[in-house]
Amino acid sequence: MEGYTEMNLIVVDASVVVKWFVEEEYSKDADRIRKDYLNQLIDIAVPSLLKYEVLNALRYSHAFGEDELREVGKALDDYQFLTIPLREEYLDGTIRRALKHGITIYDASYIAIGDVRRCEVYTADNKLLNKVGDDPIIKHVRNYRSRL
Repeated sequence: MEGYTEMNLIVVDASVVVKWFVEEEYSKDADRIRKDYLNQLIDIAVPSLLKYEVLNALRYSHAFGEDELREVGKALDDYQFLTIPLREEYLDGTIRRALKHGITIYDASYIAIGDVRRCEVYTADNKLLNKVGDDPIIKHVRNYRSRL
């Protein structure tokens, strides 16, 4: 998607994208984001590791075999997310957030993108939300409001 503005840019972590492929708690909430993205109402920024994290989570769900994982990988490739490499201010922000909150570099990378891009970060990871506390940039996927 070209021509995104920071106003319609959000970050989603792997816990949200996984719910696009499996039916579980908050899948309907995650699907509102997917629909808004497909309708070009929002753009999505992610760290370059997102696809690996999603495939890994689906692999360990034991609901996907080799062929299904390959199909999901291709579907993820078709999404034209704004993919952010781990460098410069994203690297610095990732490390800062990981140390500040006692979270993984993986989780911190999503938050750092939100910090740098000044946009909301959506997750379905309750443990992550508990660790970051009341940080206004990080929101539970159930709180996403569709732009439709």
